[in-house]
Amino acid sequence: MKPLSLTARISLLFAVAASLVLLTTGYFLTQVVETHFEQEDRFELNGKLELIQSLFRHASSSQELDHLPQQLDNALVGHHGLAVVVTEATGNIWFATSGADFPRTLLQACQTKPAACKYGTLHQWKQNGVSHRGMAVSITAGSGKPYTVAVAQDIKHHELFMDTFRSVLGIAIALAALATAGLGWMATRWGLSPLRQVTHMVAGMSAEHLADRLPATGLPTELKPLADAFNAMLARLDDSFRRLSEFSSDIAHELRTPISNLMTQTQVALSSARDKNEYKEVLYSSLEEYERMAQMVGDMLYLAQADNCLLKPGVEKVNLANEIQDLFDYFEAWAEERAVTLAQTGSATVSGDRLMLRRALSNLISNAIRHTPRGQIVQVSLAGPGDKATVSVENPGREIPAEHLPRLFDRFYRIDPSRQRQGDGAGLGLAIVKSIVDAHGGIIAVTSDEQKTRFQLTLPALAE
Repeated sequence: MKPLSLTARISLLFAVAASLVLLTTGYFLTQVVETHFEQEDRFELNGKLELIQSLFRHASSSQELDHLPQQLDNALVGHHGLAVVVTEATGNIWFATSGADFPRTLLQACQTKPAACKYGTLHQWKQNGVSHRGMAVSITAGSGKPYTVAVAQDIKHHELFMDTFRSVLGIAIALAALATAGLGWMATRWGLSPLRQVTHMVAGMSAEHLADRLPATGLPTELKPLADAFNAMLARLDDSFRRLSEFSSDIAHELRTPISNLMTQTQVALSSARDKNEYKEVLYSSLEEYERMAQMVGDMLYLAQADNCLLKPGVEKVNLANEIQDLFDYFEAWAEERAVTLAQTGSATVSGDRLMLRRALSNLISNAIRHTPRGQIVQVSLAGPGDKATVSVENPGREIPAEHLPRLFDRFYRIDPSRQRQGDGAGLGLAIVKSIVDAHGGIIAVTSDEQKTRFQLTLPALAE
């Protein structure tokens, strides 16, 4: 089943809501009209009872009582649908208008239930298919003789009016619901026109137009957050697409160089006959290139795991001071060869994966040694105030321009645009450091000036 459009849904909701409101209003209006008719009948019947009671009160002799039926007939002339019955205390009918047919229970009400004969007590019944409203009261003639007077009004004309009123009201509610649905459809379609414009613009987006943005001006308040969120998503996609393109280009360049070297060495080795020592040198040289390619592939797989949240650090107590000292011992020979001094201050303990943190620290320290001038010092400082532990790796050297700092942790990114390799790795070390720090819930930052370059790691400290 095809789902309804948003315009159709809102239009139907408008129609349902309007119908409920109109039905509720119609119900209360019907009740008000019926109550009005009931009060009107009550007032009319009370008036007739007071008239009859007045006539009986002034009849103090038997002769005057004998003239009362004629007086009652004269008083009731022109009152169509009105019936009057007067009974004696014995229950015999003393007077009745033509066609008067009252329920026996109503005529006997004053004898059996005096409370039902109070003024204002209205009774309603249906007899021979005709509805009536009536009252019955006890009166006393001027001679002191008691009587029961019952007055009834035919309310068929009221019922006919109410039936017509309900029919007209029902048709009006149905037409109003249809009109509300139509007007709701037009109003909704007009109101959703900005959304259709946004949809049209979004449909025209493609990989070649990721730099385009939805206009934030002129949109309704409800659509501005959507436009802002979509523009932010486009910015992220544009950045990710650009990085992916650069990554593809960089990885092609990085793999092409060692493959070209291997092909050249192999071609040279096969161009003429050589002794086994020369072949051995070619194999050693090829082995270096293979090792470099294997390291690059391993690093790329590691970063792919980080991108897919597959790096799950272990949880153990890691003394960063001990790990850094072990790394100093490991890099000691290389540092001495480059006349670089390694220095450490402070202490800090964190909870995390020791091997992953050791790899991150190793990359930072090796990077610092590589870029430190001869005779200078690589300084590693540890601090653990509060719930954070910081690791700062500083080295003197050439200032890194500010525009390069945000991209130092990108894969294969090098400050030198010529991309010439000089044994400084494949450009994945700092990207691996950032992935490890992110996996531990930490932050890495870099600053650089004319005196030194500093990489600072902030990690959650070990809970006491």
